[in-house]
Amino acid sequence: MDEFAFRQRLAELHGRACPFAKTILTRCAVCSKAEKRNIAEREIVACNSEHAHERCIALRDLLRHNFTFALGQLHIDGPLPHAKEMRMQCGGLKGLQHAFDDSDEVRDIDELLIMAQQKYGELTDFPYSEIVRLANIHYKAR
Repeated sequence: MDEFAFRQRLAELHGRACPFAKTILTRCAVCSKAEKRNIAEREIVACNSEHAHERCIALRDLLRHNFTFALGQLHIDGPLPHAKEMRMQCGGLKGLQHAFDDSDEVRDIDELLIMAQQKYGELTDFPYSEIVRLANIHYKAR
């Protein structure tokens, strides 16, 4: 399947691409709202909840903003290289999990965000400096 046909089919199949798809596909974390699908030989991840999808997009954007210095960037305008994206996504989720309950394993992204919002309030109130610090400690690239 050529790249254009793949992108066209991808757009047709799901309107809610998971913002943490790379993290889920590499088994760094799991999510109860994630739905894996196959297109040709490729595996994609869609979100089956509009509310959870919007919340995850907001979290990903806040992680990108707060990880700029840790990633050696002045600002992040476009897509990141894969290794930096994984460090930001996987490390950010592991850092949040560890800040929440001292665990390195992210068992369910949706559940983690619900519990973290109950503890910290809005997504903007999360302890991002602590999350970034913990991400640098607990995320190890393969």
